[in-house]
Amino acid sequence: MTRPAPSPSPAPAPAARRDAWLDNAKMALVTLVVVGHAWVLLPASHLEQSAYHALYVWHVPAFVMVTGYLSRSFAWTLPRFRSLLLTVAVPYLVFEAAMAIFRTTVGGEDLDRLFLDPHWPMWYLAALFTWRLVTPIFLRIRYPLVVAVAISLLGGIVGGDVLDISRAMGLLPFFVLGLRATSADLDRLRTRGWRAIGALALVAGAIAAWFLHDAVSMELLYWRSSYADAGYDVAGGLLARAALLLVAGVTALGALAWVPRRASWFSALGPATLIVYLFHGFVVKGVEYADVLGWAADLPVVGFLVVTAVSVAVALALAAPPVSRGLNPAIDPLGTIDDLNVRRWDEEIPARGAGAALPPEAGVPIDPARFPGNLR
Repeated sequence: MTRPAPSPSPAPAPAARRDAWLDNAKMALVTLVVVGHAWVLLPASHLEQSAYHALYVWHVPAFVMVTGYLSRSFAWTLPRFRSLLLTVAVPYLVFEAAMAIFRTTVGGEDLDRLFLDPHWPMWYLAALFTWRLVTPIFLRIRYPLVVAVAISLLGGIVGGDVLDISRAMGLLPFFVLGLRATSADLDRLRTRGWRAIGALALVAGAIAAWFLHDAVSMELLYWRSSYADAGYDVAGGLLARAALLLVAGVTALGALAWVPRRASWFSALGPATLIVYLFHGFVVKGVEYADVLGWAADLPVVGFLVVTAVSVAVALALAAPPVSRGLNPAIDPLGTIDDLNVRRWDEEIPARGAGAALPPEAGVPIDPARFPGNLR
């Protein structure tokens, strides 16, 4: 009796195509984070102070918007909570400890309240953890942006530095704006009209920062302090933050409208955004401890250009595939162990024979995007 021919195995599902615009946006914004942190190393000058103020009005809000857009799939389920712990909480604990050791042993700094009060630049992971937890709420309620703005304004009155909750509340409207955005909204953003708005806002912001940067407290632009700590009374603080929410939101959206849609070598670096963010602090702090930029006081323009170029190069180098692959185990230690275990079983199964028992996790495809919605 002839056996029926075995049915062909189904073809594997094609891998989801990455959105080049999102990768370009993430890589551009994290590069600006590195640039902004590097500018702090320069001796104070009118150029550096103006550029720093102009950048900090919008680039972190834009980063938070993109993070919100990539957080839309989070839900209160065990797999998602596990992912939140592995991809946000674990890197926070690892790098908060690593940065503290580096700053105390190499830089001789005195740090306190480790883990409870995030030390630069770990605040973003702490804030992200909070934003993810409230994501399902803001996906369901009516008028989510109105609620987020109210929380942001009231947060400046209360303050609070435990897990940088004040910063998380202050920037919440930008997260919610990205969270509730749709692909159609992104299409409407990437138009000539929004690019024109973005160009005007960026130019106006640069001019305003050149003439008015001394009048604006950086504590306001950091979103981390209460109104009192930033030098405002309650009424003045509410007015200042409300104005900043409007200006930062429009400028951030306008800047994002200029992000190219086309895939390129630059967009290929987008998956390594979190690596750039977590590792660049060691480079910046190392340069600070080496104290090698004193010469820039006499050459402020040259120093500004050199530091800007070097910081861009650092971001690109950290995101380069050979480097990011080597650094990835540090930001995802538990996931790396899981990968190694699966690979070990994949290598051992053929040797055991077709009837060998499989561990529960064997054969489960590893999700290459271990950081859903963060700086993925």
